[in-house]
Amino acid sequence: MLQASECRKRARTTLNGHMGEAVLVCFLAALLGGSGGKFSQVSKVVEKVNDNLGNGILDSSWGRMFFGVVAACSVFLGIYQIAIFIVGGAVELGMNKFFIKQAYGQKAEIRDEFSCFSNFGKALGLRIVTGIFIGLWSLLFVIPGIIAAYRYSMAFYIMAENPNIGVMEAIDQSKAMMAGHKWRLFCLDISFIGWMILGIFTMGIGYLFLNPYMRAAQAHFYLDLKTTRQYM
Repeated sequence: MLQASECRKRARTTLNGHMGEAVLVCFLAALLGGSGGKFSQVSKVVEKVNDNLGNGILDSSWGRMFFGVVAACSVFLGIYQIAIFIVGGAVELGMNKFFIKQAYGQKAEIRDEFSCFSNFGKALGLRIVTGIFIGLWSLLFVIPGIIAAYRYSMAFYIMAENPNIGVMEAIDQSKAMMAGHKWRLFCLDISFIGWMILGIFTMGIGYLFLNPYMRAAQAHFYLDLKTTRQYM
């Protein structure tokens, strides 16, 4: 079974000469299906403004205009978060398909990222169901939630390769595949900690290259796990 260092090595080989496409795929995925919370500061601004209503800050015309702009931005970003959650499942399927093809040594194209919208319903269903399961486990404590996230981490890879598979079947196969291997994937993820810190010091620019690197390594982890466990 591949160790973290070997997964990273194969990822570098995969990305050699193809980093540009991989960066664009991950960047588009972040825009179209990224996680929420990025714009939480806007709601805090709105809350702060509301707290100061009694102090007369919004009595002036510029104050009311400012509040209107902030409120409009908050509504827009809320709609945006809902939209990317809905379409994000299909985008994630396509992104996984892109990196799986690269890991196989096949020609992967940017349009692969948008090739799974024919499976839109299942992708959304998979995102909702895994989100519910992880959320329920998280109610027990943080650690069970993290374990659950790793338990279902292969579901989108499985569906990306097998578009006819059902939501629960993909989840069940992910659970079976990850049995005894969740720690291995955690070690692979944590092995990028140095790059994550570097990304912070580069004001996030480093993540443009780190995300494809991590995705490529995870794709190789998936293929190794699939071959070892003789799935599909």
